[in-house]
Formats: sequence, C-alpha cells, structure tokens
Amino acid sequence: MLKMALVLGGMLALAAPSQAQMNSADLKWGPAPPVFPAGAQMAVLSGDPGKAGTFVIRLMIPAGYKIPAHHHPTDEYLTVVSGDFSLGMGDKLDETKSADLTAGGFAEAPAQMNRFAWTKSGAVVQVWADGPFAMTYVNPADDPTHHH
Repeated sequence: MLKMALVLGGMLALAAPSQAQMNSADLKWGPAPPVFPAGAQMAVLSGDPGKAGTFVIRLMIPAGYKIPAHHHPTDEYLTVVSGDFSLGMGDKLDETKSADLTAGGFAEAPAQMNRFAWTKSGAVVQVWADGPFAMTYVNPADDPTHHH
C-alpha cells in the first residue's frame, strides 16, 4: 500500500490545471512515477491519474527505453505523438512479437492483459485511461519500485 501511495503522490505533483486547450509547449514535464523504468518524463494533460475518473497523460521516453511486461486494471488507449513505439502482448518483452507504431499510430490494450513496450529512437506517447492509475509487472523483479 505504501508503494501505491508513493506512486500516486508523484503523479499528483504533475496534475494539470483544468483546461481543455493546450499546445505541446504548455505542457509541464516532470519525472515519470517511479513505477516506470528510470529515464521517462511525464506530463498530465487532463484529469488526475491518482484518482478515479478519466485522465490523459503523455510520456516522453528516450532511445532504447524498455517497459517490461505488465498490466493495468483498466483499458488503456495509446497514440504515438512522435518517434517510434513498439507494443506487444505477452508475459515477457519480446521485440520480435510487437507492433511497430510511428507518429499517429494507435493501440488499445484491454484491462489485465499483459503487454510490453520499447522504442528504438525515443518517442512521445499519449495515454488515455481511467484512474486511479496502477501498473503491475508480470515479473516482480522488473518493478523499479522494488529496487529501492
């Protein structure tokens, strides 16, 4: 429970003001919550990922970034804003079993379905889902919050 409180506390600091219109330059970027592998940046566009209700976030991930197999308790809708983003379904990250998406690409990942993601050159992706946000790794050793 403490782990979840730390993750949600980190997201609350990034909560966006209630506004429906913004340009990329207006986004407030900060480190992604510690449940993500180090190196990602996150901006909240709408809602509050730490609370019930719809939220929209963007993740900026560096070249070579990998998110090991995991699942979420709610459906997730993802659009690639820029760069390349590869997404696959399964219990472990396998680059040969993923869809390679480019700018404008879209993916839907159902609740509780194990998935993984990675990028070659880096990407910005926008994610829409219902909160509160939670992320469970298939292999607990992959969870960065377990390494502290």
